[in-house]
Amino acid sequence: MLNVYLLRHGQTAWNADNNRYCGRTDISLTATGIRQAEAVKEQLKGITFDGVYSSPLERAFMTANIASGVHVKKDARLIEADFGDWEKKTKEEFIAENATLWHNWMEDPAKYKAGGTGESGMEIVTRVDDFFRELRERHASGNILVAAHNGVNRLYLAYKLGMPLKNYRMLVQENASITMFTLSAEGDFTLQHLNSKL
Repeated sequence: MLNVYLLRHGQTAWNADNNRYCGRTDISLTATGIRQAEAVKEQLKGITFDGVYSSPLERAFMTANIASGVHVKKDARLIEADFGDWEKKTKEEFIAENATLWHNWMEDPAKYKAGGTGESGMEIVTRVDDFFRELRERHASGNILVAAHNGVNRLYLAYKLGMPLKNYRMLVQENASITMFTLSAEGDFTLQHLNSKL
């Protein structure tokens, strides 16, 4: 059985600014975000990791480095969603510009592209699921830490739990929180902890 500790990165300045959509913009952690990552390291101190993987974006990579204290491998499939025209804006700002784009995304993110020009939910879960399938082939058992982002984490979880992707926002992923699940040799997914401080 493979134990996966899925970690959302610590706080960024844009998280603190009314959840401004960061997407592919590569910004670092705030001082609060660094403290959050250090708190995760304390939470995980009794766990030995057989591998640590991260989105290539600095906020996730830095969180993984601080939290694990070991070599972190970057994987582009873990990068945050491409939010298209929503990038760098708050939800209130981009809804005021084009409410239809948000309505379409909320109705069927599997089909529609975020921000009109970004990725669809199905494109996101396909690449993230591909990462975890390959991870299971590489690690039959043990403990793995994976640091990624709010959007990709929640969409992947909704997909694996058999939920319509439009329900992904029902799943909470706070900054520097851990969601732990297991993957069997057959690929069975079992959620153990959601948005946890273990």
